[in-house]
Amino acid sequence: MFTGIVERTGKILEQNGGRLVVDAGAGFDVAVGDSVSVSGVCLTVKEPAPSGRLVFDVSTETLARTRFGQLAIGELVNLERACRASDRLGGHIVSGHVDGLGQVTVVQKDSGGWLVQVDLSRDLGRYVVAKGSITLDGVSLTVNEMKDHASETLISCMLIPATIDVTTLCNLKVSSKIHVEVDQLAKVVERLLAHRGEKG
Repeated sequence: MFTGIVERTGKILEQNGGRLVVDAGAGFDVAVGDSVSVSGVCLTVKEPAPSGRLVFDVSTETLARTRFGQLAIGELVNLERACRASDRLGGHIVSGHVDGLGQVTVVQKDSGGWLVQVDLSRDLGRYVVAKGSITLDGVSLTVNEMKDHASETLISCMLIPATIDVTTLCNLKVSSKIHVEVDQLAKVVERLLAHRGEKG
């Protein structure tokens, strides 16, 4: 599990189908088998190195649900190590299981923060509530506003300067594709209610 509080960014060194190599830099200590959130996607460390070079296997399911297949060499990704039971939960509970992709439609930059609007499919939008939590590219954010349309849901979030400085969200542009993980609790509640309806 993760919190959506990004520790640092890493640089893509290799992206070859099912193999992803990231330069995490010095001091990002992990071991073989550890979980790392890479721009919101939970991956298992296959080969760590003291130099900070991390190797991951990427499944076909992950490639289908994410933009990992289009990552360019040198592109930056958000990195967060799995949280421990004793850690502070600074963001919200994040599984690292990306639900799908959203598309950025608005980026309004201001010295006090940025307003970002993202277009979600209604399949994802039904799990989102105003003032609830959402994860975009591994970053825990609060949904300021949302509006449902016939085939889409538009959400807006504010990025504070600290988030802009530490994460890859500083590179967002209109039309950028972004990893989305909705609040897991909403999906669990939906499943429980559906099961209850089947029994009733």
